[in-house]
Amino acid sequence: MALDFVAGCLGGAAGVLVGHPFDTVKVRLQTQSASHRLYRGTFHCFAEIIRKESTFGLYKGMTSPLIGLTFINAIVFGVQGNVMRVIGEGSVLNSFLAGSAAGAVQTLVCAPMELAKTRMQLMGMGQKVKTRKQKDVKNSLDCLLKIYRKEGLRGCCRGMYLTLWRETPAFGVYFATYDIICQVLSPKDPNEHIGMLPLMFAGGMSGIASWMSTYPIDVIKSRIQADGAGGKNMYKGTLDCFVRSYQAEGWTVYTRGLNSTLIRAFPVNAATFTVVTLFLREMRPSQPVDATLSKPHLYEK
Repeated sequence: MALDFVAGCLGGAAGVLVGHPFDTVKVRLQTQSASHRLYRGTFHCFAEIIRKESTFGLYKGMTSPLIGLTFINAIVFGVQGNVMRVIGEGSVLNSFLAGSAAGAVQTLVCAPMELAKTRMQLMGMGQKVKTRKQKDVKNSLDCLLKIYRKEGLRGCCRGMYLTLWRETPAFGVYFATYDIICQVLSPKDPNEHIGMLPLMFAGGMSGIASWMSTYPIDVIKSRIQADGAGGKNMYKGTLDCFVRSYQAEGWTVYTRGLNSTLIRAFPVNAATFTVVTLFLREMRPSQPVDATLSKPHLYEK
């Protein structure tokens, strides 16, 4: 259990480092106003952030997921492992149910963490580094503290229900997809490990399937969590955000930022599973490692 936890933390950290720039682009595209668009698409957004805010602009808000990673992995590993032991391993349906349970429980940590990340990623949006005023928020923890002082505990839980609706089925899809792909690509000899390339492919495709299953919910979640960052709330609630977003931009609003998300999903999960595999194979040379990899999904899908 301890080795699984450490491996998950290392793999998750690798995933955050690889994927955070893409996440910043995704959030910028999801939350920009339809009447005042700063970015024409994924690659234009990348270029504009680097040009105006330097490369470090792509890593805004990364402290929050890195700090929250340990807690999220502890919850996911514990819940998913215990549920699998109770309902039984070897079934794709059980993998889906265990993953869904893990996704639901870790929402308690994930939602406020993503709130701080989103607010930090939107800071200085469209402003050049030289002309930007001094930052009012020092880091992600300071961001959450300021939200708490201004909006109370309810403000820190903004987007909690949407995160729950996103994470519960998404984690289930992730685990089920990963198990299916690993079963198809497993070598015939039960004593052989699954190769690195098949593992990377399984992790990457699982991340893509997971995001596609609940992406419209993520768009609304980002807008709700970004709402009020400038001091004024645009939406009365989740339903109002859903309706007004559709009225202003049509159904394509629910795919805003999807390209950067899918581009990010594959390398993030490929990096995550590669690190987890290498660590566990080193620490458990006499045990089959690949079977343990059906347990973890880390923060970065």
